[in-house]
Amino acid sequence: MKTIGQLSEALRLREVSSVELVQDALARIAVAQPRFNAFITVDADAALAAARDADAARARGEAGALTGIPIAHKDVLMTAGMRTTCGSRMLAEFVAPYDAHVVTRLRDAGTVLVGKTNMDEFAMGSSNESSYFGPARNPWNPAHIPGGSSGGSAAAIAAALVPGTTGTDTGGSIRQPAAMCGITGIKPTYGLCSRYGLVAFASSLDTPGVFARDALGCALLLDAMAGHDARDSTSLDRPPEDRSRALRESATAKPLAGLRIGLPREYFGDGVDAAVAGAIDTALGALRALGATTVDIGLPAVKHSVPVYYVIAPAEASSNLSRFDGVRYGHRAGHYTDLADMYCRSRAEGFGAEVKRRILVGTYVLSHGYYDAYYLKAQQVRRLIAQDFARAYRDCDVIVGPTAPTAAFPIGAKTDDPVQMYLNDIFTIAANLTGSPALSIPCGCTADGLPIGLQIQGNHFEEARILNVAHRFQQATDWHLRTPPGVESAVRKGGP
Repeated sequence: MKTIGQLSEALRLREVSSVELVQDALARIAVAQPRFNAFITVDADAALAAARDADAARARGEAGALTGIPIAHKDVLMTAGMRTTCGSRMLAEFVAPYDAHVVTRLRDAGTVLVGKTNMDEFAMGSSNESSYFGPARNPWNPAHIPGGSSGGSAAAIAAALVPGTTGTDTGGSIRQPAAMCGITGIKPTYGLCSRYGLVAFASSLDTPGVFARDALGCALLLDAMAGHDARDSTSLDRPPEDRSRALRESATAKPLAGLRIGLPREYFGDGVDAAVAGAIDTALGALRALGATTVDIGLPAVKHSVPVYYVIAPAEASSNLSRFDGVRYGHRAGHYTDLADMYCRSRAEGFGAEVKRRILVGTYVLSHGYYDAYYLKAQQVRRLIAQDFARAYRDCDVIVGPTAPTAAFPIGAKTDDPVQMYLNDIFTIAANLTGSPALSIPCGCTADGLPIGLQIQGNHFEEARILNVAHRFQQATDWHLRTPPGVESAVRKGGP
């Protein structure tokens, strides 16, 4: 599968049509779905109609860089007239009445929606195993997880089904699956992309973002979907940016000259797999060869990120998911005795185990007598973490380290130990707690061929900077171009 940039150029030169790209994507999905389970819903008729419109727009000379590019949305984003399930039985048959703001923005940019991708239920998970529709599988090894919660979106790109997808990142749910599937994924600054139409998990943390094979593809998608939305009180009103322009410029011999890379000692200690540590060290060598310098920094409060997150996120989830009561929409129990019994039975049947676990934890920490001890204290420590990062950026321009402490693990390996599952997000959570941008790019593989991710974090609104670092690294390496063994033969040969 070509990158978004390559497909955009092929469309511009009339070497391929959008209809042909969409037909190929639909054929690939049909063959790959039983193996990877990356999609929940596919709408072939609507996709082909949109592709014909895109080709007509190009014929009229009204096309942009993304016109005619097939994409898929994570199934937590509302899409008018299409199922939006959030990977849950609670919304298994719910058809969205309107589009999320980012869905509208990408539609207006000319992208063609082919379907909705699999995900952990209500975005609660790090492995995609909590989906009501079964786990998505990692194209590098279908016996392993693709990461979560946006696992289907990441798997769809790794399996060469579509060139771009959306995701949401609450504690690492874009970057962690990007790392485990060997692709590029970015979580932008909180508020840069509107949350309107994103089914809420944790409102102060949820951030829409994108996946692509490379940094340029992510930049093109992010440029299209970012923008102010008056319907979202947390949406930021900032001038439009062309983050992809600098990436398209020719590189000098030392394109990262002057860049200071911060290496937090807390990211390179115990718990990081030896293969991951080795790949990160090699990647740092490549960044230094491009002109960057590295400086040691400390983030002492970051060690509290996981416990802080697992107080704040469940508390907000408990509040947000109270709307699913079986009365207005969503699953309703078939048999009940009174209104209270209907609430209880509908929620017991509609929610899976992980969602119930987080609702119970969140309700507990918000309850009388525990609010100050847990939720308020977590918010105070969240501020300390943010202050650590603010101090660190006085000494460096970006912060680099592993995206996850290990590569993808086998399906079922951690389902009986939620704490071990939660610790998989130990390096990604801080960016959500601070609201700062971060991305993951592939930088190596384990001995058994599973991808390893490099995380690049920046200060608020520094998306262009971290994308440029990622792009220059990808110009000097080929990890982002590697595809899982057998994907082309298992899916379909001869596609664009």
